[in-house]
Formats: sequence, C-alpha cells, structure tokens
Amino acid sequence: MSDLSLRNNILDELDFRPEINPANIGVMVKDGVVTLTGYVSTYAQKIAAERAVTSIKGVRAIAQEIEVRPAGQQGVTDDMIAARAANIINWTAHLPEGAIKIKVQAGWVNLEGQVDWQYERDSILRAVHKLSGVVGVTNMITLRPRPNALDIKQRIEDALKRSAEVDARQIRVKVEGDTVKLEGTIHMLGERNIAERAAWATPGVRRVEDHLMLA
Repeated sequence: MSDLSLRNNILDELDFRPEINPANIGVMVKDGVVTLTGYVSTYAQKIAAERAVTSIKGVRAIAQEIEVRPAGQQGVTDDMIAARAANIINWTAHLPEGAIKIKVQAGWVNLEGQVDWQYERDSILRAVHKLSGVVGVTNMITLRPRPNALDIKQRIEDALKRSAEVDARQIRVKVEGDTVKLEGTIHMLGERNIAERAAWATPGVRRVEDHLMLA
C-alpha cells in the first residue's frame, strides 16, 4: 500500500469515528510511519485518534504529536480536576478511599497506587481521560502481587484462539514467574493490543513483554 493510500484510509477512519473531531488533526505518512499533528479539545480524543490509527492495516508505527487545547475550560483549575478524578475513580473502580494518589499540575494528571486487576487500571485511565481540562495522564498504577494462576500460558493461548481478530498460530506465549512474553508475528497493530489484553486479563500476570513483530 502506498503512503498516499494509507493516509487517505487514516483520514477516512478518523472522520468515521463519532468520538473524534478530525477538523484540526494533521496526518503525515512516510514509509508506513504515521505522524499525527494538530490539536483536539480533549485528551480522550487524542487517545481515540491514536487507537483509530493503530487499527488501520499498513501502519508500521505512530508519532503522536497532537496537542490538547481544552475549549472553554479556562475556569477548570487543577484542584477541580483532582476532585473530579477522585470521584470518578471511586465510582468506576470502587476502591478504598485514598487507594489511588492523584496529583494535577497544569492540567496534567499523575496517578499512583495499586489495584488487583488490569481491567481496574484500564477503567480508571479511561475515566480520567474523559475529564474536562485534562491535557495528559501519567499512569504509575501497578498491580498488586497475586499468587501464580494455574497454567497462565494455557489460559492466554485459549483466549487468543477464541479471538476472531488474531491468528493465534503466529503468536508464542512464554511465562516466567509472573511475567508473560509475547513473541511471533502480527499483521496489524490492532492484533498487538488484543494479545496484550489477553495476557493482562489473566490472573497472576504482573508484567507483559511485547516482542511481537509486524509482518
């Protein structure tokens, strides 16, 4: 696929996604490497644009240079963002009060703490991404140590086989303690996300090393 065709596909995908306003997003492509520039009004849109691009066949890598310029949010202060983040984390993850430490500076949110499951970590991030006034998020939330699950390798391989979007035969799963290593080849960047989610969703996994190669 030529860079021009790939760029057109990306522009079509950004325009297709209702959660993204692509009016001020620039797309440049060179040898399959995509550079996203311009600005959006929310951090959630920035993340959504990146995810949309990774789903396109032919994308080899992404340089994310989109800025977040909140529209009409001059009155949103850091302490307001911190309070809203604390509330939405409590509603989303139902964690004990103070389990996640929140620090906000100039709209940039830093999260630190521990949770039991990767899905809790992901849900917290998704919720904070959507808050008005947020321009970026640094995620330092980690998973609490858990006893080794029975046959982690088999659980992950079974999950990959059930997915219609991944060729499980091309992915090798290695388990060392609580660390999972993913090796092999994929044909789209989106397959990488699916494989990583399968690994993180398995009890006992605290670290995932992605060594998958784009074919």
